[in-house]
Amino acid sequence: MRPPAVAGSFYPADPDELRSTIRRLLAAVPEETAPESAFIVPHAGYRWSGPTAAQVYGRLRGRSAQSVVIVGPAHRVPLRGAAVPTQPAWATPLGDVTIDTELAARLVAQGLAAADDGPHGPEHAHEVQVPFLQLLGFSKVLPVCVGVAETDAVAALIEAVAGPETLVLCSTDLSHYLTQERAEAADARTVGAIERLDAAGIGERDACGRYALRGLLAWGNARGQAVRVLHRATSGDEGGPRDRVVGYLAAALS
Repeated sequence: MRPPAVAGSFYPADPDELRSTIRRLLAAVPEETAPESAFIVPHAGYRWSGPTAAQVYGRLRGRSAQSVVIVGPAHRVPLRGAAVPTQPAWATPLGDVTIDTELAARLVAQGLAAADDGPHGPEHAHEVQVPFLQLLGFSKVLPVCVGVAETDAVAALIEAVAGPETLVLCSTDLSHYLTQERAEAADARTVGAIERLDAAGIGERDACGRYALRGLLAWGNARGQAVRVLHRATSGDEGGPRDRVVGYLAAALS
């Protein structure tokens, strides 16, 4: 069982406060049916990126899926390729969520990922998504840490898990620690590449989850999908210092 790594810092550790926080964030988003099966969602503390993330999760109200696959970076543990967990469940303040070990084993058998809990232990990019999913009734997830990886390899991994009963979330923030003005310009360029499904247009400093994001865009391009931007903001827009901001994006692929 993986215990929470960032409860009490990125999101509330108290279950009642956590439920209240998520419900408040979702209440600010208009209800809208979401036919899409893949999304881009940020992963900072709820105080900063929660309103943007809620634009994705608000669209999942009333949706069901056998599994939610979360592809995102490994911030703290060096990694080449992709890694899936071996634990059968992850714990959050809202209870335990089942890990789709069957799907994980399939990715390992196909050579698309390694079974390795190491990158997942301290990682926040996937963990912060789980309480939202739990509150919405999703009971099975597969977190996938994506380190330095070829775009085609990540696209192949996404293709292997994508399907009518699966939701795919790409967890990434955009620019980091620029001024508000510079971040807005940099993120506008990045969002333009995302809207064009241009994997090669995502630079090294454009997104912390760039390897997962490039793979998602290549997969979407091969599938003939289109991107809909739901919301874009920075930590400065949410009340943080405007001389050192982080960019956030909520988007859907269909």
